[in-house]
This record gives sequence, structure tokens and C-alpha cells, in this order.
Amino acid sequence: MCVDDAYRHCEQIMRSQARNFSFGLRLLPAPKRRALSAVYALARRIDDIADGDGPAGRRLARLSAIRGMLDGTAPARHDLVLVALFDAARRYPIPLAAFGDLVDGCAADVRGSSYATFDDLVGYCRCVAGSIGRLSLGVFGAEDAEDAEDMEAATPLADALGVALQITNILRDLREDRMAKRVYLPAHDLERFGCTLDVDAYGRFSDPPERLAGLVRFEADRARDWFATGMRLLPMLDARSAACTATMAGIYRCLLDRIAADPARALASRMSLTTREKSMVAVRALARARRGS
Repeated sequence: MCVDDAYRHCEQIMRSQARNFSFGLRLLPAPKRRALSAVYALARRIDDIADGDGPAGRRLARLSAIRGMLDGTAPARHDLVLVALFDAARRYPIPLAAFGDLVDGCAADVRGSSYATFDDLVGYCRCVAGSIGRLSLGVFGAEDAEDAEDMEAATPLADALGVALQITNILRDLREDRMAKRVYLPAHDLERFGCTLDVDAYGRFSDPPERLAGLVRFEADRARDWFATGMRLLPMLDARSAACTATMAGIYRCLLDRIAADPARALASRMSLTTREKSMVAVRALARARRGS
């Protein structure tokens, strides 16, 4: 099997399914872009298993099988995604064990886990999104990483950025997730704002709109704090990796601001940025990276 064919397969998955992720990846040199497309392709597969149809037990078994593929106990030579991923891991220090965290988070989704406190939610976010930050950092590398201590400093920042992105996703998909009987926001926060996130027969939230708006803005402020921490990663990356990261973070930060500005609209329908708006974020990120700021 040709490794180039495997990478092309992963890049096609990324182009067709990663509407936000792909904007940043366009700014990377080809080898890093190919490597991250392989990371994304497997992450997409894991997520699709969790969100798929069928009995929970069967989906959990498929997630467990992913672990076997990654540790070499299951054959992978005919799996295009794993062929590309293993080749990328030979070229870059990609921490493949981080996929285990992603599997754990997606397994929690299958089981219908809920979260009592914000710390509990952060633990979930670190699994499903912080893991992607750590995997991506393996491809990016830290520009000044002369020893392991430098990478250790960069890793929690990549993790924090993943948490920020995931909280944004949760706020964007609040209604969609609730219709799927998933509630991610902490029970403690729901109680604080007097919300239940119950929906009526038409899929509309039954909580008073002003309470829901307060809840959404409160969680958005928390996400902004995680963004502020995560963005400290950018000076540690080379210019193009920093531009890629800034683009993905910028798209989600703009989305977060839009949600906080109009919670009622966000709760009624899924918000997104237009292709033109995403492109403008990418252009600004690339310009800043070229200026070295």
C-alpha cells in the first residue's frame, strides 16, 4: 500500500468534514499538513463511532478496538488512516497515547455521562479536545524546545486551548445535544442559574430566556479565560504553526463572542461563521505570524 495514497485519503476526510480545522491547516507546510490530516482522520473516526447508531455496548467495543489498533495488537496495514498516522508518528513525536484520552471522552458520551461541577467538565474537555491539542503539538513542535522541559511547558497550554474550543462547541451545540439527551453543562451551574435545560415538544428550551442567557454568558466568560491561557502557546511555535493555531482558535473565539452576544439565537439554532469570515481570520493570523507578533 502506498503511504501517499493513505495521506491523500486522510486529507480528503479533512477537507470534507473539518470545516473549521481545515482553514488553519492550509497555512502549514505540506508535511505537517499531511501529518495533522492523519491525526484528524482517526479523531473523526473515534467521534463518529461515539455518535453513531446501534447499541451502546457495540459502540464501546468499537472504541476499545481502536486502542488495540494503536498499541499494535490489531492489524492495521490495510487501514489507510492508520497507515498514514503511523508514518506521521515516525516523522514527528506525536503522542499517540493521547488518542486513549479521546477514546475515554467519547466512551463517556456513549454512556451518557453528565457532570456535576465545572472541574468535572474540564476533565471531559481535556479528554476530547485537550488530547487533540497535545497531538497537534507533537506535529507543530515548540520552536525553542531544546529539551523536554520546554515541551512540558507547551503541553498544558495546548491542552488549555483544547478546553476553550470544547466549551465553545458545547455552547454552540446546546440545543442539538439536549435533543440527543446529552447535557454537558455542570449541574452546579444549572442550579445556580435556575435552569433545567428541559425542552418542550417543539424542541424549545422551557427555562426563562433571561436565565438561559445568563448561564450561556457565564460559561462563555469561562471559555475566554481558557482561550487567554491557551493563546500563550503561540510564541512557542514556528510562524506557520502559530498562524495555523491562531486561525483555529480565532474562528472559535469569534463564534464564542457571537454566541455570548445573542444567546437566544444560539439556543434556537446552530451558529457558525461564513467561509468569508473564516478566511479573514486566517488572513489576519498569517499576517500577525509574518510580523512575528
